[in-house]
Amino acid sequence: MTPQPGDRGAPRLPWRAGRIFPWLERQRKSGPLHFTLLDPDKSPGATAGRVAREAERLGSHAILLGGSTGITPALMGDAARAVHEATSLPVIIFPQGPESITREADALLFMSLMNSSDLKWVIRAQMQSSLGIRALGIEAISLGYLIIEPGMKVGEVGRAEPVPRDDVATACGYAQAAEFLGMKLIYLEAGSGAPAPVPPAMVRAVRETVRSVLVVGGGIRRREDAAALLDAGADVLVTGTVVETDGVSALQDIVAEVRKRRRPPS
Repeated sequence: MTPQPGDRGAPRLPWRAGRIFPWLERQRKSGPLHFTLLDPDKSPGATAGRVAREAERLGSHAILLGGSTGITPALMGDAARAVHEATSLPVIIFPQGPESITREADALLFMSLMNSSDLKWVIRAQMQSSLGIRALGIEAISLGYLIIEPGMKVGEVGRAEPVPRDDVATACGYAQAAEFLGMKLIYLEAGSGAPAPVPPAMVRAVRETVRSVLVVGGGIRRREDAAALLDAGADVLVTGTVVETDGVSALQDIVAEVRKRRRPPS
């Protein structure tokens, strides 16, 4: 893993491996955050490093590594090392399953796909990987993952029963259940490449229901999308497809919208 503050010759960073969630909580107090999602299958090795460097320059706060298909430990490890060499950003695994785990990452989203019809994605993949994660010493951050229509590829792979876009009560029910189960993060996901983001009305209702860190991703392509979701109460916005299709420069307006809402640390 990346050298941490206090190590000889290491850069002074605002975070350290094994303490990513406390860092996230501190950052949250100053306003919303932006995470850039990179798929190592589409942006392997050095490419991931180059994209992450540009994302950091624009003001993104962290790099998520993950994808719905084609992921291997070798791909994840190569991408994580490249990002660490190119940036000072934390690298967080956004797992497809046990094959997503690499000791090169700083943390892992230990997630349950709440509305999957397949127990593999609700708890069995987690059971299969939990002892390995512990043995590697990777920080596991619990996350309730909720697929909202249309769900796209991740909904298909995860055999999700997507929450209809106008069914706010069901989304709030899942979110509250996740929080009662102890999930530190709740993620509302429209799906990579979705034609539109999660409805702001749904985000607002979930925000009013729970106190957990609220993450929103999928279909966020314009500054106006970001503004509506942030106004509704999202703590973290995740963008990935816009990077793959339009290039890192397409992130500029989205990240700027996040950054302008942040306050100096108290």
